[in-house]
Amino acid sequence: MSKSEFDVNTSEIMAAGAVLYRINQDEIEIGLIHRPRYDDWSFPKGKIEFGESFLAAAHREVLEETGYEAKFGPLIAEIQYLAEGVPKRVKYWAAQAISAAKPITDLQEVDKFEWHSIKSAKSKLTHEEDRKVLKLFKEISPGIDQNSTLILLRHAKALKRVEWIGDDGDRPLDNRGQVQSEKFRSIYEAYEIDEIFSSDAYRCLETVKPLGRDLGIAVGIASDISEYQYSRDKEKPLKFAKKFLKASKDSETPKTVLLCSHNPVLPKILKELAGAMAVDEIDRGLEPGDGWVLFHRDGKVRAINFIQAP
Repeated sequence: MSKSEFDVNTSEIMAAGAVLYRINQDEIEIGLIHRPRYDDWSFPKGKIEFGESFLAAAHREVLEETGYEAKFGPLIAEIQYLAEGVPKRVKYWAAQAISAAKPITDLQEVDKFEWHSIKSAKSKLTHEEDRKVLKLFKEISPGIDQNSTLILLRHAKALKRVEWIGDDGDRPLDNRGQVQSEKFRSIYEAYEIDEIFSSDAYRCLETVKPLGRDLGIAVGIASDISEYQYSRDKEKPLKFAKKFLKASKDSETPKTVLLCSHNPVLPKILKELAGAMAVDEIDRGLEPGDGWVLFHRDGKVRAINFIQAP
């Protein structure tokens, strides 16, 4: 990605939203909103605020426009079209409603919310672009509510090795990395994280400590995913990660686990867990603070999303 998704492009409207769904008597239902300003039915979405990521914006808009907390799944689509003559780019995720609805606060923005079957939603949606997004959702929807999530997060920006005279395991984050670490909640809270594990390197612990604090999750220290262990036994980090795929296979309750580790370690894990599906992602590279989100079910990775560093 040559341009940061956090950069505001004044010549293009950037927005994000989600196909909000729930399972009702084994059937998927889709949440649609009515916007009185346009008199249309659509998915919850909205413009990105300054410094906000697409994912964070989508998570915020779903809560504001539907009243539902949601657990986000795979990215469905990125569509581009003209809105009143101005280019517009919108990213959509699948998001499962996980709470009772709260009151919608801005009735001038959204005055109605309804649940529909996929067939009914297709007829109700006003815009052809939304119907295309719904079609893409339908293609990935079988078993989607049973997906578990494994997040592979590279530590935030650290001091360069040449700038640090102590043990490399004690090398801390630099100023940029400290700022990044405080922003991870706005991105990763959309995935409803259950557990966080960090390499025993100080830069990894510093990366996820604010996230654990904000989400009320104790960070587990896992020396198995450290650079030191990787240099001694390249299979050890993989074995550590694989146990979460096995656990999801043996459990009926989907879980989200985040692992914070290092650049040589995480691509190895991704390649071994996702196979050919991971080739393009590994070629992309992983900068400090970047992450991969793996959606898996029955021990197999079903989708990979890339998350750019804040």
